[in-house]
Amino acid sequence: MIKRVFLFLLTNIAVIVLIWIMIAIAEKVFGINISWFWQSYTSIFIYATIVWFTWAFISLFMSKWMAKRAYNITIIDQSDLYNLSTKEKLVYDIVFDLSMKNGIKMPEVWIYESSDPNAFATWATKNSSLVAVSTGLLDMMNENEIKWVVWHEMAHILNWDMVTMTLLQWVINTFVVFLSRIIANIADSYFRKDSSSSEPSFIYYIVSILLDLILWILASVIVMWFSRYREYRADEWSARFVGKENMIAWLQALKKMIDRAENDESKLATMKISTRNKTWIMALFSSHPDLDDRIENLRNYNY
Repeated sequence: MIKRVFLFLLTNIAVIVLIWIMIAIAEKVFGINISWFWQSYTSIFIYATIVWFTWAFISLFMSKWMAKRAYNITIIDQSDLYNLSTKEKLVYDIVFDLSMKNGIKMPEVWIYESSDPNAFATWATKNSSLVAVSTGLLDMMNENEIKWVVWHEMAHILNWDMVTMTLLQWVINTFVVFLSRIIANIADSYFRKDSSSSEPSFIYYIVSILLDLILWILASVIVMWFSRYREYRADEWSARFVGKENMIAWLQALKKMIDRAENDESKLATMKISTRNKTWIMALFSSHPDLDDRIENLRNYNY
């Protein structure tokens, strides 16, 4: 945990430094003052665009590097195949087969130590991606269920889900900052006593910070909705190749695992798949749909 927090802080410090370097370069090139202050809406918009573009895409490009240092991983390749277990070899073979059929470079295949039954994929491009599965997942699932998990993760890679999520996050966060500054400027102009001052008053700062928080929360609802949407699409993409009944069987297996762990949900928290007794507010901010909803979506899916 300490290692992950340190990496998170280090990454964000590096991003902040890069942002200010990019702003300084943009000011020199365009000859304007780029600031989040209220004087110029053009300046504010450029500021917000640069900040959130940099933040979003640096985070995307560093996601693989961060994951590699956050987990105790083993990267497997062809030279390891004779030393792998049957399930580990199955993961590698599926990733290899799907990458060859879809004309992309073979993603890195990771096995990492964790009792949590989890899997994830991350990448900046299709040709620099990875698929990771936990030892807990390999222990708890049979070969067919593992196959369907890997197909689902590969669907995210082949459908550019990480990139589209990053683009959406960038656009939404840019407008969150921009709109909050416009409204803060209006409030500042209405309530300020010294109209001759060229600096924003404390009202501007208070309103902009509050609106940043409120609008960010509202924007998160949109981002999480899209995240749930891409999970449905990844299920459907997989169902076209392995059969929707097989995908439904996998999701039902996950549901049984959650039912068995209902008194210890922390063991399944990293799956981000489902939580019991989820309120409608929690559902709005969930990155994954409820398992029952995913199963019902597949049952109604025609291809």
